[in-house]
Amino acid sequence: MKVFSSWSGGKESALATYKATSQGHQVLYLVNFISEDGERSRSHGIKAEVLDLQAKAIGIPIVQVKTSWEDYEKNFKKVVEKLKEKGIQGGVFGDMDLEEHRGWLERVCGELEIEPLLPLWGIGSEALLADFWSLGFKAVVVATKLDQSLLGRNLDKSFLNEIEKSGCHLCGESGEYHTFVFDGPIFKMPLEVIPGKKEKRDNVWFLEISVR
Repeated sequence: MKVFSSWSGGKESALATYKATSQGHQVLYLVNFISEDGERSRSHGIKAEVLDLQAKAIGIPIVQVKTSWEDYEKNFKKVVEKLKEKGIQGGVFGDMDLEEHRGWLERVCGELEIEPLLPLWGIGSEALLADFWSLGFKAVVVATKLDQSLLGRNLDKSFLNEIEKSGCHLCGESGEYHTFVFDGPIFKMPLEVIPGKKEKRDNVWFLEISVR
């Protein structure tokens, strides 16, 4: 099936994209929602041009859609309708266990008459991360609701041991942290992540990154 992948640049979207491809689907586009000024991704605060370079390293074109959170559903539907004209039949999503979001996806995709694919659904955090690492994916922490010292850390077992002490969801499903993937089996070439300034916005710490 020809599909798009809902893309944040982080671990779940990367792993879901890999699994969809492994299941025989053709991932033709990465769909990413960015701020209304076109500067950053809505979910992870990553610069739009960094996500574009990430997509080029993967070899799948990225479609970046400007939106507010209030108009998210409307703009989601608009971009999917355009992709349907190009033959897209389904969407890949990295959701693991949030029933509310799954309900939203199933409703909206049903209205759009496309199939939602959730290849990570029901996989436990530890199993998912073990799979992520065993496949050779690598990621860096770019946002966190926890201490700013976590920014720029590689997503590895020592990082997880640290956040587990705080009682956090190991995959950060409640927004405890977000990642940027820079290498793995879906990449044609790895990226080098260059850390920049740290900034707090809306009670979340963000790390400015560039890549080469």
